[in-house]
Amino acid sequence: MTRPKRINSLATAGLLMALGAILVCLPAHAQAPQINQNLQLPKQGGSSTLELPAQPRQPGADALTIPSLPGPQGGNSTGVLPQMQPQPGQALVVPPHELARQPGYEQVTVTVTNPQHGYETGLNKQDFRLYIDGQQRPIEFFRQDLNTPVSVGILVDTSGSMQPKIPQARAAITQFLMDLNQRDDLFLFAFSMRPFLLQGFTMNHALVASRLALLHAYGQTALYDAIMDGLLMVEHGRYDKKALLVVTDGMDNSSQSSLPQVIAQARRLGVLIYSIGIGDPGGGSSMPGLAIGPFIFGGDIDRVDAETLRALSNETGARTFLVREVGDGEALREATTTISRELREQYTVGFTAPDPSAGGYRNLRVDVPGHPGDSVRVRKGVIVGPGSSYASMPPP
Repeated sequence: MTRPKRINSLATAGLLMALGAILVCLPAHAQAPQINQNLQLPKQGGSSTLELPAQPRQPGADALTIPSLPGPQGGNSTGVLPQMQPQPGQALVVPPHELARQPGYEQVTVTVTNPQHGYETGLNKQDFRLYIDGQQRPIEFFRQDLNTPVSVGILVDTSGSMQPKIPQARAAITQFLMDLNQRDDLFLFAFSMRPFLLQGFTMNHALVASRLALLHAYGQTALYDAIMDGLLMVEHGRYDKKALLVVTDGMDNSSQSSLPQVIAQARRLGVLIYSIGIGDPGGGSSMPGLAIGPFIFGGDIDRVDAETLRALSNETGARTFLVREVGDGEALREATTTISRELREQYTVGFTAPDPSAGGYRNLRVDVPGHPGDSVRVRKGVIVGPGSSYASMPPP
């Protein structure tokens, strides 16, 4: 068991204790509704394009204010991003208002890879076939997501077993931030016994990177609660394409939410849930350990719940990456780089489900018949009716 590093400065210790008290008093689920009310959702009007701002908006009242701490010494885990080069302006293509408000309208993210495991780019609308419950449906909206901005939530496990892995996780997430589109809208959660919101939605990626210094291992793992809160939070992102990145090394042992509840919420919202699991997916014991502060006694602290992570990724059309040993963090950085690239190599497909008044869950399949060797990844189904993501959107 690895102990936390000794704090050499009394002043620094006092600051950390004060910060801990603040975080304990501010659980994420208590803060998210207030933040969500202040977010400005993009309005989908009759035009099929939404002009994006030339520069990222500055963080404001929609972010939970937490004092910055200096990053840890050594390595590349300081959370400091280099100055990003400005990108040329571009328009985000969105479905016309009339289409998006049709009963039964849904859109999904599709990933196509070739036999060499590279991404199949340059496909057109005519290359795709979409089926709902086995019945082919016309594709009414199509977009290639090259450089399309995304609303992304980053959820980082800070339970006690993550103590030796936090520096590598900081470095990998910093790399992830560097690889993203600078217009991507981000927020940051840490979670141990409960989720904590460290940074609300912002396009200031350097601000998100600075909050990585607040990651400190302590306690048990509320994985389901963190994902549930992350789904509720990302629903209020400014873009129609939304994703979560979950970094964890353990199994849930302190959530109030259940896995079926998380899967149901993921189905309703259609958010891509990417995950990076650190540890042995086949560990021996499934019994949780006893957590006292950053220490865990008993249980199998090296076992990661790969089955749950894969279930969520498969359900939403995303991917799970497993890293058995964190080492120098290279495997973690490769995983985050792959995820950030994949978000730029996908397609968005919109359609109207038949008989939307009946509501309920519909199975979904997408094929690319002209490329028989390619693999197509998409969410398993959609919920049609009042509970669907588009039906629940407020009017512009």
